[in-house]
Amino acid sequence: MTSDAACRARGFDPAKLAMIRPALEAFVDCGELAGVVTLTSRWGDIVQGEAIGWSDIEAKVPMRSDTLFRIASMTKPITSAAAMMLVEEGKIALSDPIARWVPELGRVRVLRDAAGPLDNTVPARRAITVEDLLTHRAGIAYAPFSEGPLKQAYEGALGDPGMNRLSVDAWLAALGTLPLAYQPGARFHYGHSTDVLGFLIGRVEGKPFRQVLQERIFAPLGMSDTDFWLPHAKRGRLASLYGYDEKADGLTKVELEMYDEPPAYTPGGGGLISSAADYHRFARMLLGGGALDGVRLLRPETVRLMRTNRLTDAQRQTPFVGMPLWRKSGFGLGLSIAEDLIDNPYACGAQGAITWPGVFGTWWQADPVNDLIMIYLIQHRVPVSANSGSTIATGRGAAGRRALPVYQDGIYGALQSVAGLVDQKPAA
Repeated sequence: MTSDAACRARGFDPAKLAMIRPALEAFVDCGELAGVVTLTSRWGDIVQGEAIGWSDIEAKVPMRSDTLFRIASMTKPITSAAAMMLVEEGKIALSDPIARWVPELGRVRVLRDAAGPLDNTVPARRAITVEDLLTHRAGIAYAPFSEGPLKQAYEGALGDPGMNRLSVDAWLAALGTLPLAYQPGARFHYGHSTDVLGFLIGRVEGKPFRQVLQERIFAPLGMSDTDFWLPHAKRGRLASLYGYDEKADGLTKVELEMYDEPPAYTPGGGGLISSAADYHRFARMLLGGGALDGVRLLRPETVRLMRTNRLTDAQRQTPFVGMPLWRKSGFGLGLSIAEDLIDNPYACGAQGAITWPGVFGTWWQADPVNDLIMIYLIQHRVPVSANSGSTIATGRGAAGRRALPVYQDGIYGALQSVAGLVDQKPAA
């Protein structure tokens, strides 16, 4: 437990920090949320951390600080960082056509209407590039965020985005039979782009993508609890997944299949399991300009590039799953960047903060203005669709998602309450 004096030295009012726990406990007590783990640090020092409620309600397993979570799309920034390591080394370039390593996507066609018939297509006007994958402008879709025949086509060809027993080659071959929703480079369209990027990284390096991440990111940063596969010895630490059942008017456990051995299909867009402490180390690396504790993964200029908006003004007018997100945040190379903080569902506190959340309620943010990192982990599944963004972000119909802004407001309320200390980082 961080002492009150240490919290004050880092610019926080400890009394206000203490108010966060009971505020979050209220969501557990009323049955909206099974449990939550938070971790907050300033200048690299932890100032707040809570493990509240239950990792498994039925078995009465309490949340712990080292509970493991399916982090879903929080995987994407990690995959993007790995790609930028290869860019630095000259192994790939942002402008490279991906067909050099993924020939399955070398001769794609594009739907005339993203919700229209699958046979009403035109040739792609240009090749998909590495940058298109990093910025979700490849035209590649997700089944849940698609409409019309494309949704069913994705489901039939690719199966579950997270749990899949296809080989990498078979999955990419199946993806190559599907038309793109939009022309490459035309617009931000959320989909399997980062999964393709991960498999491209594996082919460039000549080894499974899982091995690349272990050797190049997880081992150097000491992220010992982060992987695409969970050994039996660790399964007792994995938080159970819940969803809100309207008929029962309460939480119902969602049973997901588990791999008995490391899978071939390791989706860089959403397949990782991790912990608050592990993801904190990754976020600190980004906030530290690509280095942590003497280990450098990326150059500062590369991290700045990742944190620089790549969307055009026209592309920013396109809603993200029904929300005008890009009018409030930019999107760089695998990361969103906060600009307008008013009613921004995915960012808070300060302009320039970076983040990308997960569909099961996991969220993080690295705020370079205040040198502040926040980690918020729950396991709460909500239905997703092409227009479900507001539900996912705000919790309307999604129960425990309403707890996230309570945590966000609590942290920044405690920080802002101590005038004169916010920018006074203590000497090392």
